[in-house]
Amino acid sequence: MKIKNHLTNQVKQRVALGMSGGVDSTVAAHLLVEQGYDVTGIFLECWRAPGCRAEEDRKDALQAALDLGIPFQVLDFKDVYKQRVVEYFFAEYKAGRTPNPDVLCNQEIKFGLFYDWAKNQGFDFVATGHYARIIDNNGPPQLTIPVDKHKDQTYFLYLLSQSQLANILFPLAIFTKEQVRQKAAELKLPNAQKKDSVGICFIGDIDVREFLKDRLGEQPGEVIDVDGNVIGKHNGHWFYTIGQRHGFSIDKKSLIRLSDGQTIEKANIPPFYIIGKDAAKNQLIVGFGAETYQQTFNVESLHLIDQSTNSSIDLGKTGNILVRIRHTGELMPCAIKLVDQTHHQWQVTLTQPTRGIAAGQSAVFYLTTDHATVCLGGGVIALQ
Repeated sequence: MKIKNHLTNQVKQRVALGMSGGVDSTVAAHLLVEQGYDVTGIFLECWRAPGCRAEEDRKDALQAALDLGIPFQVLDFKDVYKQRVVEYFFAEYKAGRTPNPDVLCNQEIKFGLFYDWAKNQGFDFVATGHYARIIDNNGPPQLTIPVDKHKDQTYFLYLLSQSQLANILFPLAIFTKEQVRQKAAELKLPNAQKKDSVGICFIGDIDVREFLKDRLGEQPGEVIDVDGNVIGKHNGHWFYTIGQRHGFSIDKKSLIRLSDGQTIEKANIPPFYIIGKDAAKNQLIVGFGAETYQQTFNVESLHLIDQSTNSSIDLGKTGNILVRIRHTGELMPCAIKLVDQTHHQWQVTLTQPTRGIAAGQSAVFYLTTDHATVCLGGGVIALQ
């Protein structure tokens, strides 16, 4: 088996490496240089706001490039990032869905604008510090889960195309995060212990509630049970997502009617989970117990990495398909079939019901082979 990103026998091919200033991309730069690539570090500037650490990260990335003696460049994508990623983020929440901006950021920015720029500049490869793996098992390249399954970022990369995979390098594919930090310590990198970036891609670890409030404000609404009874209140449906069990209030005077007709007081019931949202009415639907589990859901905008054949039909016929509904979430066995040709909707049926299936999030499909767990592609979970 040939691992495309286990770099050997490559001489002075040009690589544009996305450098964030963090330990992952810095170690990736050292690995690429050690293996003979002609590397240029690229810092993508996408967001400037109070509390944003973009300036600090840019300085760290520049210092890493200077230490390595490689060229360094900054690309300004702030306007496009705001238009294509941030506006999408707000629009999705307002529509009652829970978006995944990191998936869109990879498609539009890292492997959109940056990838296209690099190819136009004559680079042979684009590289990043993602924990993902590309293998070439005597055939087309495939995106697979890396050695570090806990850090696996293939969920965010399912919108890549097979043609892009042929021109992408993931130098950290065969390393664990611990090994990356050990390598950084051996190299005496100043950012060896720098904390990982968290939160929204390029924006960072912000208070999402305040971020939404600044743009969408508050809009008090009703909390209802599965029978439509008003049992509480909330501050605006966009502040909540499916599976959430806090942030809304239940009327202490309410009596909760169970499916068998009995009633129990609030003090004696288990926690409520949000199981649905009605954006038009600004209502949250809550439940507990079996009501919080779901076994089937639809996906739309299905994208398959391998489009060399009519793979969408093959996906419906292939057994042993696994699906993941959140980053590093459980890989769950499922079946998938086309249910609406006009609107390109597919129905996913899990072998076991689960909680937290949220419209707007991505459902990403995998197939376990003799060599690896391959990311096939995915789609967006549709509103019911």
